[in-house]
Amino acid sequence: MIKKVPHTYVIVFSLIVIAAVATWFVPGGEYVPAGEIPEDGSAPEVVFKRVESQPQTWQVFSALFEGFEKQSGIIVFILMIGGAFWILNDSKAIDIGILSFLNFTRKLDKHKAIRIIGANNLIIVMIMLMFSVFGAVFGMSEETIAFVVILVPLAISMGYDSIMGVAMVFVAAGLGFAGAVLNPFTIGIAQGLAGLPLFSGFEYRLFCWIVINIVGISYVLWYGSRIKKDPARSPVYEEDHHWRHEISENSTATNHATYKASWVIYFLLLAALILFSVQWPSTTLKIGGGEGITGWFIPALTALFAIMGFIALRKSSPAFVLVILGFTILFLIVGVMGFGWYIMEIATLFFAMGILSGIAMNNSADRITHLFLEGAKDIMSAALIVGLARGIIVILENGKIVHTILHAMAGGMQDLGNIASVSVMYVIQTLINIIIPSGSAKAALTMPIMAPFSDLIGLSRQATVMAFQFGDGFTNLITPTSGVLIGVLGVARIPYVKWARWIGPLITILIILGFLLLIPTVTMNLNGF
Repeated sequence: MIKKVPHTYVIVFSLIVIAAVATWFVPGGEYVPAGEIPEDGSAPEVVFKRVESQPQTWQVFSALFEGFEKQSGIIVFILMIGGAFWILNDSKAIDIGILSFLNFTRKLDKHKAIRIIGANNLIIVMIMLMFSVFGAVFGMSEETIAFVVILVPLAISMGYDSIMGVAMVFVAAGLGFAGAVLNPFTIGIAQGLAGLPLFSGFEYRLFCWIVINIVGISYVLWYGSRIKKDPARSPVYEEDHHWRHEISENSTATNHATYKASWVIYFLLLAALILFSVQWPSTTLKIGGGEGITGWFIPALTALFAIMGFIALRKSSPAFVLVILGFTILFLIVGVMGFGWYIMEIATLFFAMGILSGIAMNNSADRITHLFLEGAKDIMSAALIVGLARGIIVILENGKIVHTILHAMAGGMQDLGNIASVSVMYVIQTLINIIIPSGSAKAALTMPIMAPFSDLIGLSRQATVMAFQFGDGFTNLITPTSGVLIGVLGVARIPYVKWARWIGPLITILIILGFLLLIPTVTMNLNGF
């Protein structure tokens, strides 16, 4: 008899209850600065002190409200993305793009060299490397939610499943995040608090990034080859009926008309981009915390839009909408790397994309509004679960036991050798990441403790940062307290339990790999260590 898998909501709420029970038995505590905070931004001395615990009872029900408050940005982001893409999907532009992409891959298979490798394998590797670079360079995380809507249908159209679609974007970005080389939100903050030169130890981090990607991408390709041979073996075969139904419905839908409204949108967008080009003729794209690359990126994109938009309009309005989508993604990259955009700006960008796409398809204001509401309604469950998942952390923080747990873990590193010490730090960071999935928040909490402690035991602070980096990265792909993971799974319609079963073996491999990659940081004379 097959046991029914509990709903994701049930699993997360059960974890909230377990966290509340823990607040009755775990003593309260907190770390406080032992003296003045250093002016250079390095880690201050901290001491642990006992405080009165705050046992949680009825708060298990109010945790959803507080979770919504704390995760409001991601929740609104998901709703706006859902509504915008529903408008875009109504144009059939994505379906036309996927069909053209599949035709392109079939042409690639005609070349003998590519046929040996497999066109699909080559495309998967290229897509995953791109998102991995984004994760390693600017810490792409929340942004992956928007791309899931595109890559899941693409993966299923290629003969795979929704897990492969999520793997191509979310797992790839996670691999890059774990093997980060220039991520300012994790490496930058951690090294700053540890008093280390920003992004020092780059060479070994780059090596680790390469190794981690080889292992992670190989796992995804292995899984993909099995599903490609027999799609029914997919653990989410039944759940993917929704996507298959959508794809089959839209596969025959074609629209070769070019509406006058599309031309109006084209000239309005072109005029706006010209104004932006005049205002920001030169933009510096910052890679990590370095000086960055300065160039005429906005004027170049404006000129490219003028050409590609005109060519697309000669073909059809849906083709033009596809161009709008493509340039939305390009401007997202420029915005994040050049202007420090976060989820508010990104949500605004995609919202504008949805509205402009609707107008370009000659839809009325009422029709666009109806489509947006339908999309928000369809993705509402994904938004709700993000708030609920945050409730776990809310209970632990309000119960005053997070620092107590950290203090108890740190106490286990006394009188250990360097390899054992850095391994214990890695374990601690991994376990803490289950409770605090935010890399920057965990760096601010743990590095002031770990950095001075590493000096006492004769351990390199750079090795301590590496232990933080790996501990922070790998479990992001599985921890139910991660609003991004829960949001991604909600959008892709993948039950958490099925995802955990699939990603579990890869997480185990990556954690073991992390141990192995940490050994050279204390046994070899590496640059920056």
